[in-house]
Amino acid sequence: MRRILFVANGHGETAIAARIGGEIATLSAEPVALDLLALVGTGAGAEPLTVVGPRRAMPSGGLVAMGNVRAILRDLRAGFAGLLAAQIDFLLRARSRYEIVVAVGDAYALALAFLTRTRTVFVGTAKSVYVAPYGPFERTLLRRAARAFVRDAPTAQRLLAANVDARAAGNTIVDLVDPEAAPARAAGGQPPRRWIGILPGSREEAYADGVRLARTVRELGLRDAGIGGLFSIAPTLEAGRFAHALSDDGWALEAAGPNAPFEAQSGTTRLVGWSGSLGALLAASVAVLGQAGTANEQAAGCGVPVIALGAPRAGRDEWYRMRQRRLLGDALLLASPDPAAAAAEIAELLGDEVRLQDMRAAGRARMGGRGATAAIAREILELA
Repeated sequence: MRRILFVANGHGETAIAARIGGEIATLSAEPVALDLLALVGTGAGAEPLTVVGPRRAMPSGGLVAMGNVRAILRDLRAGFAGLLAAQIDFLLRARSRYEIVVAVGDAYALALAFLTRTRTVFVGTAKSVYVAPYGPFERTLLRRAARAFVRDAPTAQRLLAANVDARAAGNTIVDLVDPEAAPARAAGGQPPRRWIGILPGSREEAYADGVRLARTVRELGLRDAGIGGLFSIAPTLEAGRFAHALSDDGWALEAAGPNAPFEAQSGTTRLVGWSGSLGALLAASVAVLGQAGTANEQAAGCGVPVIALGAPRAGRDEWYRMRQRRLLGDALLLASPDPAAAAAEIAELLGDEVRLQDMRAAGRARMGGRGATAAIAREILELA
């Protein structure tokens, strides 16, 4: 039996690895063992991959870029050095175990994957000429990969000009969302008539961000009684903890079904917790209000206008949101961090159909089309 190891350094990267692995399992004429080493997090949502090796959730959630010393120190206090040493040891001992290693994420994942001394495929998810091109050291690493896939054609063209054999099969993030009908609860004839998707993210700060986003939708509901919120709950997070935080913020809660673990009311504004398909949530939403990373990009790729709140404080949050603004271009509205002011901006946007159409088109254009995961899976199978 052929064995393939995925090395992923993020929650979104784990989801991408799982999607590629699923395509491999479908396309392969014989059984393939598919394993995942999660460099960040615990590997939640990795099915059909088997999670292997050392793993632990860190306070930063993997966001330690741009010299974020505070986040790095928190991770070190939480045992990051020991975790990294254990992951390096696992990769060194995996040298004869796998036919192919697939690094999903950035140069950090690729550099660690090379420790296996096995043919390595790189699936780049973070870097793009739109926001941050690959630097000289990263290009040196990419030249060593048996295959290097990047997220868009302009980035591949820049790398080709630098003698890196990079390929743009498409954006794997777009493939994470299957087009689906709106959930019945959201599509029914009862008010609210229009839904705003709420994407608080998948890391620890999502609990606080979720409350901020819900407050913004509540303020928006004061302006438009026909607006409600579909509150996405990532597999890595707890619905009950969100419900408790929302209750403390003045929402009246009630239990709902398995995909909607809670519903909440504040004045005329309805909030529905949603742990089902993200595709169904996006299909129901006229726009999304999100502090997420991958999920915001998925929404843009599906042609749903994306709104993010500005950072309430300077630092990593501000850097990350401005980076996403450069990545998504006109598909993203960066609104005020104040819920009332943000609600006014969103209300103005929702009343401007021309601008909404422009945002939908910009998101599809910037994120690209579907089909990348199947193309990458076929190349991995050929190498194996």
